[in-house]
Amino acid sequence: MTEGRPPTAASASLWERDTEIATVTDALDTLRADQSSAGSLLVFRGEAGLGKTALLNETRRLAERRGCTVWAARGGETLKSVPFHVVRQLLQPALITLLPEEAREYLGDWYDIAGPALGIVDPGEGTVDPQYVCDGLVAAVRRLARREWPLVLLIDDAHWADQETLRWLAAFAERLDDLSVLVVVARRPREVSGESARLLDAVAAAARPVNNLSALTPAATAGLTRATVGRHADEPFCREVWAVTGGNPYDTVELLAKVQDTEVQPVEAQAAELRALNRSARGGGLVDRLKGLGIEATRFAWAAAILGTGSSVDLVAQLASMNTDIAGHCADLLCSARILTEAETEPAVPGAEDGALEFVHPLIASAVYNSIPEGVRTAMHGIAAQIVTEMGRGAAEASRHLLKVHPDDDEELVEQLREAAREHLAVGAPDAARRCLERALEEPPRPDVHAHVLYELGCATLLTAPAVTIDHLQYALGMPGLDGDQRVDAVVRLSQALLHNDQLEEAVRTVEAEAARHDASPVKLRLQAVQFMWESIHGETVSPERSRRLAELAATCTGRDNSERALLILRGFDAMTHGESAEEIVELCDRALVNGRLAPGLGWTDQWGVELLMMLGSAYAYADRLDRAESLFAEALRAYTGAGWRGGHLSLANAFLGLAYRRQGRLRDAETALREALALAERVGRGLPLYWSATCGLVDTLLARGHVDEAWTIAEQYGFAPPYPSTIVLPDIRSVRGRLLLAVGRAEDGIHELEAAEKTAASRGGHNPVLASWSIDLAKALATKDPARAAQLAADARRQAERFGTDTAIGEALRCAATLETGQAAQHLAAQAVAYLEASPCQYEHAAARVEYGIATRSVAELNRGLALARSCGADGLAAQAREVLETGWGLR
Repeated sequence: MTEGRPPTAASASLWERDTEIATVTDALDTLRADQSSAGSLLVFRGEAGLGKTALLNETRRLAERRGCTVWAARGGETLKSVPFHVVRQLLQPALITLLPEEAREYLGDWYDIAGPALGIVDPGEGTVDPQYVCDGLVAAVRRLARREWPLVLLIDDAHWADQETLRWLAAFAERLDDLSVLVVVARRPREVSGESARLLDAVAAAARPVNNLSALTPAATAGLTRATVGRHADEPFCREVWAVTGGNPYDTVELLAKVQDTEVQPVEAQAAELRALNRSARGGGLVDRLKGLGIEATRFAWAAAILGTGSSVDLVAQLASMNTDIAGHCADLLCSARILTEAETEPAVPGAEDGALEFVHPLIASAVYNSIPEGVRTAMHGIAAQIVTEMGRGAAEASRHLLKVHPDDDEELVEQLREAAREHLAVGAPDAARRCLERALEEPPRPDVHAHVLYELGCATLLTAPAVTIDHLQYALGMPGLDGDQRVDAVVRLSQALLHNDQLEEAVRTVEAEAARHDASPVKLRLQAVQFMWESIHGETVSPERSRRLAELAATCTGRDNSERALLILRGFDAMTHGESAEEIVELCDRALVNGRLAPGLGWTDQWGVELLMMLGSAYAYADRLDRAESLFAEALRAYTGAGWRGGHLSLANAFLGLAYRRQGRLRDAETALREALALAERVGRGLPLYWSATCGLVDTLLARGHVDEAWTIAEQYGFAPPYPSTIVLPDIRSVRGRLLLAVGRAEDGIHELEAAEKTAASRGGHNPVLASWSIDLAKALATKDPARAAQLAADARRQAERFGTDTAIGEALRCAATLETGQAAQHLAAQAVAYLEASPCQYEHAAARVEYGIATRSVAELNRGLALARSCGADGLAAQAREVLETGWGLR
């Protein structure tokens, strides 16, 4: 910098930062101009010592001078394993000013979800979906930000932020368009890898162009040198300062401080001493300088490095095993030596005392931590864990120290880590739980405990990483230790993970093999039910023989326990997919309920899981009992939302609620639910069964709405094309794809797709003409090309519909038949279709039948009725068709 350059060495890192400060100033002015303006995100990236922290401190000063509220947080190299550590720091200023009732008011429905992660609410039991917690934190910060406008959020050393905070930050960065807040992030490049690197890249992608900080030029280094040691510093000396430090502002400041301390004259003759001085200012030289302060000061610095930023003098003294007076003297020495400083802001760790200590620079913290002899460092982490535990802060907080302790066959340590994992899962931090359980395995656990740890490790990853879950549970089941109900539970969970990892055949084999180990018993019946459940989902293994065996087994069930109820549901679903009597299907499903409700232990969050109840709801939906289907799926949405499950389960709940809305003819509501399902499925990962359910349902709904171009765009964007998953998808995936191809004018491709659906149905021994409408769609597509075959397909569809027996199925078959006829025959069939569909709960199909009947009879009254129904359904294409006929007035009466 030249004009307005920093007047002292203390602000040396702001030299040559005019562009960056101008960017900050512009962002602050924009923020303050209009509370309704969009937020912004700045990212400053640079190697250690280039002045990122100084730039954030200047941002704070500029923001506060403009009347902004500033919240700040900082990552720590030794604190990366502490979940939500940085986001908790960030929100401390807001949280400490709120009473519990005020926090509940501000956070609203997110209080119980975000509260445990923020440390203001005791966590519940069980596992919380991390994605739901992340969404809760986004909502919480957004609400608090509106309360504190104009608000600036500063996050330093983001490369060392915990993964849970980075997940929140990446999600929050995507939502700044409608929130007036300024977020400024500073980080080093190439410091992290894996998921943390991906999340940091996502943050950078949401920012204005990332500001990459550069080193000082020789001219700036000369200016800084003369500002620090005197104007008489000559040019060769200044040039050597730059050569030694590489223009790194932090190194330059430290070197010049050593120049002052040693009274080296800033002239060419003394320039040769700079390299030796620089070595003493960092790395091994810093360690030597620390040792020069004495054994007690060194031990105090080690303890501070072990505990991390924000620790009080008393807590550091406790770990260093020294009294308060000596500890205070050591703190003073280390502050004078520019190694430690007293934090000027709010405590970085919740519950820390005022006057908390932090290292002057992260480079110093790293150097001190790495200088601790390995054996001593390990022992100090163990003592720190004990101190934290005795202070009542819980196993989760102690776990970051326990992770550093060397394995030593310690049974107590294994139990502490298992408890820490449970605490992490309860606040939505499965990655932290995984680290604890993986470390417990290294101890190792006792033989009788080992399988249980593996089982818990598998459960910890069930919601987020099916492939990881599979490995752990398979290993656990191969070891002694899991017996009785817990073994069966592990088998069922393993099969669920295999299912969600699109390994359906292996899921079936897994439960089949376990069932074979048991004699006739409720346990065997449960495993058989699970096996039939996966086979029902596995579209490629559904066969007439399997259906026969299921029917025989279900015939012995009265619904006296959940295994029998599950078999009744499976039998009802199987009968529905094959188009058997809808009346009998509903009777089977009703017998699986207790007083019209789900039985205890058979709820949406219980062990039987989402798949079984989705089958129950689907059987009701396609048997024209849409009231029960909607009630079940809405209950799923409430259950998963209340339980904090924000991943695949909530995606499926939205997808199937969208299915119920689609069947009812509430197309706008269906589209909203299905888009939410697809957004959630994207987070879990493409290619999984739930992803196909959301995509297929959305394409089907958009086609019903008449939004053909948008349906094609969704199909292209989300890969809605062969190869298809091995699971059954509702509605039938080939029927929907075939209808889409016909709608966009690719008639031959559409016909081939529908013929493929025909072959699949034949291999399974029949189909439901409403669930898989390929026969109706194919008949219409072949009407002119092959009228004889079209007529046969329509006749078959009508016969199947009458076998199934619902008003919707029969009405749709009659609609198809009407399109193949002309004159009075067409009118008669269209009138019959209207009569059936008027009694059906499926309003879109009723609207379509009305419009078609109005066109066939040239009736203005019928067309107007159809138009009104189409509008109420959100069927824009159908409404446009009716309007066009009414406006042209062609042949109308």
